[in-house]
Amino acid sequence: MRTCIVTKEKCEKKDLIRIVKTPEGNIEIDLTGKKNGRGAYLKKDIEVFKLAKQKKILDRVFEKEVDEKIFDELNELL
Repeated sequence: MRTCIVTKEKCEKKDLIRIVKTPEGNIEIDLTGKKNGRGAYLKKDIEVFKLAKQKKILDRVFEKEVDEKIFDELNELL
């Protein structure tokens, strides 16, 4: 079980998408769930993605501005 950083719901890993900040400082979507680095989970829901973008939740978690293309890729995944 993992916790969505937006909704605070505990869900199984298959119901979440992992975003990771690599040791090099890059922010990436981790579909395997095994990439090296600091991870954060978002529920697979378009409204959750919008809320994360609007409130800049990922920016705070990773202490770095998240590129717009990450949110575009998340929207394409659904």
